[in-house]
Order: sequence, then structure tokens, then C-alpha cells
Amino acid sequence: MPILAELPRLLAATAVVGGYAGLCLAILLRARHAASLQVPGSGGGGGVVLIAYASQTGFAEQLARDSAQALRSAGVAAELCELGRLDATRLSAVERALFIVSTCGEGDPPDNGALFARRVITSTAALQGLHYGLLALGDSSYTRFCGFGRMLDDWLIGNGARPMFDRIEVDQASDAALCQWQHALGHLAGTADLPDWRAPGFDSWWIRTRTCLNPGSAGAPTFHLELEPADGAPLPLWEAGDLVQVLAPGDPQRPREYSIASIPADGRLHLLVRQQRDASGRLGIASGWLTDAAALDEPIALRLRPHRNFRLGDNHTRPLILIGNGTGLAGLRAHLRARARTGDGRNWLIFGERNAAHDCYYRNELEDWLARDLIVRADFAFSRDQAERLYVQHRLIKAAATVREWVTGGAAIYVCGNAVGMATEVDAALGQILGDEFRDRLLAEGRYRRDVY
Repeated sequence: MPILAELPRLLAATAVVGGYAGLCLAILLRARHAASLQVPGSGGGGGVVLIAYASQTGFAEQLARDSAQALRSAGVAAELCELGRLDATRLSAVERALFIVSTCGEGDPPDNGALFARRVITSTAALQGLHYGLLALGDSSYTRFCGFGRMLDDWLIGNGARPMFDRIEVDQASDAALCQWQHALGHLAGTADLPDWRAPGFDSWWIRTRTCLNPGSAGAPTFHLELEPADGAPLPLWEAGDLVQVLAPGDPQRPREYSIASIPADGRLHLLVRQQRDASGRLGIASGWLTDAAALDEPIALRLRPHRNFRLGDNHTRPLILIGNGTGLAGLRAHLRARARTGDGRNWLIFGERNAAHDCYYRNELEDWLARDLIVRADFAFSRDQAERLYVQHRLIKAAATVREWVTGGAAIYVCGNAVGMATEVDAALGQILGDEFRDRLLAEGRYRRDVY
């Protein structure tokens, strides 16, 4: 193609790159200005830096690990810790700390920060000797953007801790905000030469199968999708519980996350996607594209995201209570498929949707597992099949004695689905059945895990 025909594109690309470079330069200049403020403990001295994280899907945890590695590479000792494992006594003995926390739902803490929120933030602490930095991750489409990060920041300042720099807020993994955090780390380490840590790129996948699972439903259409890497690339490995991020056309800065509904042994990556529409009836950018607009064999920009908090991990030897609603069945199905492959049938499924006639996703598969004792118990809550609304938390409470029996016998609990509504009500039901203290102990031990959105 003649170079003149490409000139507008080249100029546009140059403008974008130049704009981003200018943004990073401005951030660097602010960071250098901050370096003149003589923050206590900067420049590589001052002992160990505590890096505490609260992460739901794993992004905050990965940033915490990257931050620790960056400091260590500059000769600064760093200690990683889940926020939920900290108490006021330990924190009051710390001189320098970095907090990297996400926000769930409408301002709630992630699961591995919930105990800190319940037990520590509700009390006072002597933090006059603590200097800290805080990175808050959030999504500005929610009302309480970075709600938990802001709550933590207010509590730290209210108890005498002193910020080394202003709170940095990240909206949907914003590159500019992460660049600002990296410069703050450079100041703390006494160097501007820290390794870059951009997220991995997206790969091309194809949708091979797209099937509506609930024709005639009163709810939104829900689709089963099967995807393969494009151009014959090998299928990558993942674990049951992991997520994918999909980058839809026209939405380049906000990848959407979906729970994977299969395991690599299935030969394809499965998704369970509900078609979303806004108040005017327009299809959602990502869900509408995946379920309607994208042609089969059209390249899909997708990348895998490990979700350590929802993997089985040490729980692979335990009985499982799997609780979910709607498209939350995707994450539970991956665990069930993994268990079926090893012949482990110690699984109790509690699932909720609208109507049994239309919304029992993967009905044939579930019935087959029940018949072969790969699921030993299944309770369904189809909310619209009777005059009184019936949800999964009601099934839990009705089976309270059996829940206690399973949990005291070593079972782990996995919850997948809506954060607002279902997950909150299930958490309250578990507190009612097991007692708040025992439920919190399960959370601390990693025997109560959630993939909620």
C-alpha cells in the first residue's frame, strides 16, 4: 500500500503514543517532586516493607507480588501478607507498609480482606509509627468506586498512620494509574529503574459452538459457548476456578471477566454467558457481542486469568458444597467436571434460577452425574415455580443440620454467582447455620471461597 495512504494512520498512532508518553512523563515529574519531601524510610533503608493485599479475582494479589519483586530487585526487603491475616497489634509494630486492595460489589471488601474489615477496621489501633502507601482497585461503573480502599485509607489516617503519597485509585486496570504506582514504588526503593509489569497480551480465539440454553425463559437468553485458540494454536492450560478476560470491539480499555465452565481435558474452553441489555434495550457491549454479534470463527481477543482464590488447591481432598445461581453455575461446573474426571463424587450442589422448565442449565449433564453418584446431593431453588420466592439461601437454611454435618466433617464451601443478593444472603445464612466465628474461621482457612460478581 502506498505510504501516503497510510499517513493518517501513522499520524494518529504517533499522537496516541506521544500522549501516553506525555502522561507518564507528567507522572514521573510528580514522583520526582515527591522525592524531595523526604518521606521516612525511602531510598532503600528502614527495614522490611510489609505489602498487604486484599484480592477477589487475583489482580490485586498479582500486583502485590509484582510490587514485592520490584522492591526486592532494588535491594529492599519486602514481606507479602493477605490483609485478612493482619491484626491491629501486628500492624502497630510496622514502620512501612503498602496496601493493595480491591473492592467488590457496592463497596465491600474482597473475601481475604473481610476479616480485617470485620475485626480491625471496626476498632482503634495505635498506628502513629506507620508510614504507608495505598493502591485501591475499583470499577467506576459502581456507585461506591474503590469503596473499600477509601474506607481503609480513612481508618489508617484516623488512627495516626501517615501516607507516604496520596492514595492511588485504579479504574479497570488503568495503565496511567498503574504507571503512577510504579513510580511511587521507585521512590520508595530509591531508584527509577524498576522492571515493567504490563499485563500479558490477548490471544486470538474462535467461537466454535454457541447454543441458547434457556429458550422460552422469562429471563434473559443464556448461552453456552465453546472456544478454541485460533490458527491451530495449542490449547493453553488452566485450572477449574480460573477466569478469562474478553476484549470486545469498541470497548478496548475494559476487558470483561467470565468464569470458565470447563477444564482443559474437555478440549475446549466453555463459557456460560447471559445476554445483557441496558434500559433502552441495547445489547451489552461484551455479552451482546459474544452471544449475538460475533460470527463463528471470528477472532475473539481473550486471555486467561488465574483465580487462585477459587481454585481447589488444598481442598481437592475434601468434600465440596457448591452453591450458586444463574451463570454462576459456570465456575461450579468446572469443579464438577474436574471431580468427575477423578471419580470423586463427594459433591453437594445447591443451584438457583427462575423456572425449572427453562433455566436448569446443563440439565442432562447434572442428571447423569447424579445417576452415577458423582453428585451425591443436589438441591434446586427455582424462584418463580411457586407463589413464594425461593432462593438458594432458603435451601441452605432448610438443610442446616446437613450443612453442619458436612462442614464439621471437613467439607469446603464454594460460592459462585451474584455478589449483590445471592452471595450476601448465602454468607448471612452460613453465619446463621455455623455461627459467625466458625464461618470466619472457614474463610481464614481457605475452606470458604467465592467467585462473585
